[in-house]
Amino acid sequence: MRVPARSVCTAIRGDIVSGVFERGSRLTEEQLARRYGVSRVPVREALRTLQSEGFVVTRRHAGACVAEPTEQEAADLLEIRQLLEPLGAARAAQRRTEAHLKVLRGLVRLGQDRARRDRGEDLRSLGAWFHETLDQACGSPGLTALLTQLRHKIAWMYSVEQPARPVEAWVEHGAIVDAVARGDAERARALATLHAERTTGAHRLRTAVAVRTSQHSVNTAGGRI
Repeated sequence: MRVPARSVCTAIRGDIVSGVFERGSRLTEEQLARRYGVSRVPVREALRTLQSEGFVVTRRHAGACVAEPTEQEAADLLEIRQLLEPLGAARAAQRRTEAHLKVLRGLVRLGQDRARRDRGEDLRSLGAWFHETLDQACGSPGLTALLTQLRHKIAWMYSVEQPARPVEAWVEHGAIVDAVARGDAERARALATLHAERTTGAHRLRTAVAVRTSQHSVNTAGGRI
C-alpha cells in the first residue's frame, strides 16, 4: 500500500517540532524512509512540502537539512500571529457554522471547568483544540492553512508558560465565542487582538534539543503522529 506523502510530511514535521531532529541536522531520504517504514518517493515529496513551509532547507553538498531560524525570525512569528489571529476571529464571526459554535462553546465549558480545577495539561490540549476550531470557523481554507502552519512553527520555536490565572484566559475565550456567535466581527477582532497580545509574553524561546533515535511507523490513517 502506498503511504500518502501527506502522512509522511505530518510525521517528519512532528519530529522536527518535538526536537527529534535538531536544527541543522541532515535529513536523508534513506534515513527517513527507514524511520517511518515507507519508500523514498513520499519522503521526497514530504521534504519539498516542508521546505516550502520553512522547516527544511537544501544545502550544497549536504542536501536536505532542518532549518535553523534566527531569533528575529522567531520574533516575527509572534508578530504575524498578532495580525492573523484577529483576522481569523473576525472572519469566523461572519462565516462560522452552528457546528463550529457547538464545538467552541463545549470547549469553553470544558476549559473553564478544568481551569477551576487547575488541570494544566488538560488546559494545554483544550486551548490548542479551541484555536484550531476557531481557525477552521473562519471559512477561508487559505487563512486556516496559514494559521495552522504558523502554530506548528511557533510550537517548534517556543515553549508556552501556562497562565497564572487560567480562569481569566478561558473567560477571554468565552468572550470571543460570544462575539463570533453574535456575528460581531469587529468585537471578535478586538478581543482576539487583546488575547494574542496578552499571551505573547508567555512564549519562551526554545534551546536546541538533542536528537533521539527511536523508530516508528507512519500512521497511514492520517491521524496526528
